[in-house]
Amino acid sequence: MSAEVILPALPLALTQGDPAGIGPELTLRAWLGRGERTLPAFAYIGDADHLARMAGRLGWNVPLRRCDWGEATGIFPEALPVIAIEDAAGAEPGRPDPSTAAGTIASIDRAVGAVRQGKAAAVVTNPIAKSVLYQAGFRHPGHTEYLAHLAAEGGVEPRPVMMLWSEELAVVPVTIHEPLRRVPELLTTELIVETGRIVARELKERFGIAAPRLAISGLNPHAGENGAMGEEDQAIVAPAIAALQAEGIDARGPYPADTMFHARARAGYDVALAMYHDQALIPIKTIAFDEGVNVTLGLPFIRTSPDHGTAFDIAGKGLARPDSLCAALRLAARMAAAS
Repeated sequence: MSAEVILPALPLALTQGDPAGIGPELTLRAWLGRGERTLPAFAYIGDADHLARMAGRLGWNVPLRRCDWGEATGIFPEALPVIAIEDAAGAEPGRPDPSTAAGTIASIDRAVGAVRQGKAAAVVTNPIAKSVLYQAGFRHPGHTEYLAHLAAEGGVEPRPVMMLWSEELAVVPVTIHEPLRRVPELLTTELIVETGRIVARELKERFGIAAPRLAISGLNPHAGENGAMGEEDQAIVAPAIAALQAEGIDARGPYPADTMFHARARAGYDVALAMYHDQALIPIKTIAFDEGVNVTLGLPFIRTSPDHGTAFDIAGKGLARPDSLCAALRLAARMAAAS
């Protein structure tokens, strides 16, 4: 799924993430490379003074301008637009501090609000540290679950689906952050079908793929070897594929995971659905470690994110590469244009 560079009229809403992590310097570096990388306009939602100190620390000439959403796109060519939240004043690179959690959460809230009010085209999130938020009383399992909470309608939260995307490969883990021993008990035909439906719908609506092709892996080696290596592929995965096909979705499999990800195989599908975390993430991080994008499907707004964490160990040193953030910004713009 090759990404075209599309520049929407509305700016993208870029959250600050954890201000002690690499998000602020990635933001600065992305803006500095805006022309070379042909980036869409974005506005940073965070502490302008903290961002200015980071630019000074690294010796980067990045003019900042506090503004509102209507001004951001016009400002972007000459200065980095900032929707100001003054809650990161004490943040030090590499030293996570629960006192900054309120600003991190407020930045997410403002980004979602701007998109839902038609002021911004999409949400792009810098990395957060869940452990830091937990210390401050955050009650949601993670970033994605909080976004689903913000997207609730009538008290009903949508079911988000995580897709890792690159120009060479897109993957969806059906079960995500679960111990391997729990995967067989969590994996159900209904879960695979629901995931496949969401993926097919979003590829049509937000990626402009008229007839998405879903390649679905087996759970066991060799997709179970006709039951010799486990019954789950015949009893759980195959019925899910049949159900998706009955709904008119081009779903194929179950395929042995060890032969799904070479270049010739990838040419035959638009996205691979894998049964557990590492089965999906090892191939994409091998193929596109620096350029991968985390996309949340199933929300009523577009959300992308770099496919990495806060990297506290290198924060503030100017070592972090902005490739994944830049890819997330470009993909968000493409999705917004297709929607």
